[in-house]
Amino acid sequence: MTRYLCICADDFGLSPGINTAVFDLAERGNISATSCMVRRSAWAAGSKTLRRFDPALLDTGLHLDLTRPETVDGFEPGLFGLLARTYTRTVFAAALHADIRDQLNRFEDAMGRAPAFIDGHRHVHQFPVVRAFLVEEIARRYPVSPPWVRATAPGWRYGRGWLKAEVVHALGGARLAALAKKRGIPLSRRLLGVYDFSGDTQHYQTCLSEWLSECRTGDVLMCHPSAGANLPSDPHGAARLREYAVLQRLAFPMQEHTGDIVLAPLSRQVRRGQ
Repeated sequence: MTRYLCICADDFGLSPGINTAVFDLAERGNISATSCMVRRSAWAAGSKTLRRFDPALLDTGLHLDLTRPETVDGFEPGLFGLLARTYTRTVFAAALHADIRDQLNRFEDAMGRAPAFIDGHRHVHQFPVVRAFLVEEIARRYPVSPPWVRATAPGWRYGRGWLKAEVVHALGGARLAALAKKRGIPLSRRLLGVYDFSGDTQHYQTCLSEWLSECRTGDVLMCHPSAGANLPSDPHGAARLREYAVLQRLAFPMQEHTGDIVLAPLSRQVRRGQ
């Protein structure tokens, strides 16, 4: 059975090293999507090159970024503050809604088109209040052909990273999926690629092999590669280098004992995950 997989490189625009890795992996045909941080320092320069890639081969989306550092390329604040404000509904709603609109505007201005999909840095797109504003804004802006939204349903109930994947989904994944379906917004199927960023290169290779073996059509496998020159404030700099080294060695279509895997942008797949 042939399976169509979307591999998405997150955090484009965060650093030049991440941008370089995305360009290289896209040219190799080893990723089929990238998720962009339009309020970070490497976005403006990187987007000029990114827009040259064929959208039929690479889905380019918005990585909604709501935990930005106070200084350029500084350390990000913890996630608990945003979680608390959204779960208690004490977040400043007008500012949050304006931030979502602003990031969509910045993406459209730089790329000259709507995003192919939308997800969230640190999965913030599924938080209470955030998900409601996001779904309403998508429905308002793109009533005819809305971008797909990345779901966070876990890939499986065992293996590496399964507990973290369950926690991520518990932060609002089911509610986001229900809202999106109600408004006719397409969703990816399951989220693969969740792990704790620890271990060596062989560890990531083993994780990746498991995810590929378990993938199904409509799934998104997220990754966080970088070619180097990572920010000192980036807590996952070493893991990004390991991921890039492993992802470079992929070759598609891939023959697996569970069936062939074909890499494809989710927006062009025949069947989207439900």
